[in-house]
Amino acid sequence: MSGPKPAARAGAVVLLLLTAACPGFLGATTQPSAQPEAGHIGGLSVEVEAGPVWQGRNDVEIPNDGTATRIAVEELIGRGPSFSWRVYLSYDFNERHGLRLLVAPLTIDGDGTPTTEIRFDDETFEPGVLTHAKYRFSSYRLTYRYLFFNGERFRWHVGFTGKIRDAEVALSQGSTAASYDNIGFVPLLHLAGEWKMSERWSAILDADALAAPQGRAEDVALKMGYRIADDWSAAAGYRMVEGGADNDEVYTFAWLHYVVASVRYDF
Repeated sequence: MSGPKPAARAGAVVLLLLTAACPGFLGATTQPSAQPEAGHIGGLSVEVEAGPVWQGRNDVEIPNDGTATRIAVEELIGRGPSFSWRVYLSYDFNERHGLRLLVAPLTIDGDGTPTTEIRFDDETFEPGVLTHAKYRFSSYRLTYRYLFFNGERFRWHVGFTGKIRDAEVALSQGSTAASYDNIGFVPLLHLAGEWKMSERWSAILDADALAAPQGRAEDVALKMGYRIADDWSAAAGYRMVEGGADNDEVYTFAWLHYVVASVRYDF
C-alpha cells in the first residue's frame, strides 16, 4: 500500500486549517481588543494531556529496497487502544511573542501471530509463531508562536516548530530479533486558534504540520475547553497524528487517532 502523495496531503491540511480559520476572520472585529477571558496571555503555563490512542494505519518496510516485507503493524498486534500522554510548557514574553516546549513520548507494543513470512531489517520471522512488535514514535518540540489576531471572541497564533523525532520499530520472535531506530530533526509550521463561545467555554484548534518530498508530519487537535477558575482550565477532544517517510532506507507511514483530556495551570 502506498501513501497519499505529499502534495495532496499538504493541500488537504492547509485547506482544513484555513477552513477552520475563516469563521474567526469573518466573525471577529478587525481591531485587536482585550484578551478573551477563556484564554491566557503572558507568563508561564503548564498543560498535561493524556488519553487512549488507536492505530488507524501503521505500515513499515525496512529496508525499502524490495527485499523486505511491508508490515501492517496494526494488523499484527491490533489497533489498540494504547495509552498516550504529553506535557506542554509555554512562556509568553509579551502579548504577541511566546515559546512552547512539548514532550510527547509514545510507545505502542503487543503480540501477534503473522500468517506469512516477514522479512524485516535483514531478519526472517516465521509464520504461525507468536511475535512481539514495538513501535516507538516520541516527539520533542520547541515552537515559536506569534499572536497575529486577538479579538473579543477569536484569537489566532502562527509560528514555527522544531521537532526532534525519536522513532523505533522492533520485532522479536524467540531468539530472532531486529530493531531499527532513528533520531532526526523535522521543521513544521504551527497554527493555533481559539473561539470563545461563552464566558467559560471555548473551541480550540492546535496544529503542527508540513509536507515535503522526503515525507510529511501532521499533528492536529480539536478540543473543547472550559475555564474552571482564573488559573485553571480543562479541555477534551480529538487528536490525530499522521505522517512518515518513503526513501531508499525506510518506508513508514502511520495514522494515529487519540481521544484526549487535558488540564492546564497558568502561573
